[in-house]
Amino acid sequence: MDLYYRSDKPSVVPSPLPQSVGYGVVVAAGLAFAFGMMGLTAILKKTLNEDNSKVETFMVANRTSWLWSTALLSCVLVTYSYGISGAFWYGAGCSTVIVFFGYLGTVCKGRVPEAHTILEVIRIRYGTVAHLSFTFLAIVNNLLNTINMILGASAAISFLTGMHIMASTFLLPLGVVLYTLVGGIKATFLTDYIHTFAILILSCWLTAKVITSESVGSIGRLYDLVVAAQSNHVVEGNYEGSLLTMTSQQGIYFAIILLTSNFGAVVMDTGYFLKAFAASPSAVVPGYVLGGISYFSIPPWSLGTIVGMASLGLEALPIFPTYPRLMTGAEVTNGLALPYVAVAVAGKGGAVAVLLMTFMAVTSTLSAQILAVSSILTFDIYRVYFNQEASNKQVIRWGHIGVVVFGVVAAAFTAMFHYIGVDMGWTLYMLGILTCPGVIPLIFTILWRKQTKFAAISSAFLGMATGLGVWLGSAYAFSGEVTVASTGGTLPLL
Repeated sequence: MDLYYRSDKPSVVPSPLPQSVGYGVVVAAGLAFAFGMMGLTAILKKTLNEDNSKVETFMVANRTSWLWSTALLSCVLVTYSYGISGAFWYGAGCSTVIVFFGYLGTVCKGRVPEAHTILEVIRIRYGTVAHLSFTFLAIVNNLLNTINMILGASAAISFLTGMHIMASTFLLPLGVVLYTLVGGIKATFLTDYIHTFAILILSCWLTAKVITSESVGSIGRLYDLVVAAQSNHVVEGNYEGSLLTMTSQQGIYFAIILLTSNFGAVVMDTGYFLKAFAASPSAVVPGYVLGGISYFSIPPWSLGTIVGMASLGLEALPIFPTYPRLMTGAEVTNGLALPYVAVAVAGKGGAVAVLLMTFMAVTSTLSAQILAVSSILTFDIYRVYFNQEASNKQVIRWGHIGVVVFGVVAAAFTAMFHYIGVDMGWTLYMLGILTCPGVIPLIFTILWRKQTKFAAISSAFLGMATGLGVWLGSAYAFSGEVTVASTGGTLPLL
């Protein structure tokens, strides 16, 4: 599948929306949010004395907290791949980690209330070597999370609007960088709240539209369509190959991979700790518990199950964009099942809905990731190793530099991943290999007084070396070669 030029080959599914719509959303909406944040920042400064030229407000928002959302494409992907168990395990794997972090964030906030990043805690307890080691691990984690989100979003936008995938890859971070520069973490909280509300409305509409569409009509009819599609989608390891069973070997493998990867992605993501430090302790636990429950019920369990099942049931019907062929592996792992179903049941309206959902979800994530890395570069590198007496103005300047540099670097790495054949599905599964090694020592740094400096440092890097060795060795043992395809297999990753 050619994701670079959407309309140059007859085998490529035509885009339902013109390129102008794609550029309008990606560029114009990003700029609109940037100007909106400028106005809102001025209002907050005048009415509440929240001055974003002060480092405390720019980086930790004077410790007030809002809400944010995450990406949506993967839950449909795993339902299509593993059947109904995929959506369940996706939601369970994410919700468990979100709820756990409520406890971890509360403990960390209580013990180190004035911290800006979790890495400051590492430095105070273990010293320079440990601090630099976990700084490296944290930046790798943030970079991989950002790449994963841009990969999926750019592929979806490329299909929906016909934009060149490199254009969406580099333009998506543009607006995010602008409004993050202006508003800091306050902009992240505000846009998260707005985007989450809009995504919730669009998700409910799209789910209802799938069920009530002429081709589906009811849950019973959707069940019949999935049963009819069973012959084209026998899932190895599922009970009788069924798509409608929780007895799924592949589903369990995926659940283990996702749960461990999510612990790495969340615990090693300094952005989560930024928001824990920004919130009042009384709000952290109920906020994260409610967030975990809501996350399970909305994206994976409702949208993921309904749209994922619909992608299986509608795939053989003339209304499906790929008809008469089935979706290719590249289309599936690039997260295109969601936009394909939206176009099938709602036409251009569905395409616009998914375009907006994708844009809002990925920009919220990008803003948090960019600011998290900026805070690392500012508080954990510049102010510690280069200028310990840095003024407020100097810290803010380096925070701005960090925002811009990380936005450019993330887009460049994403472009490289595109051209070597790596997609959203591959990065989704392999995240844990590079992000998990630091999880246990970081948790013990907060919760266990007896962990030593040597244990914290050695366990992280020994774990990473072991994980990489087993991963690549297993890929070679199962496939006889080490390629993107062989390393993306479930068993090597497990």
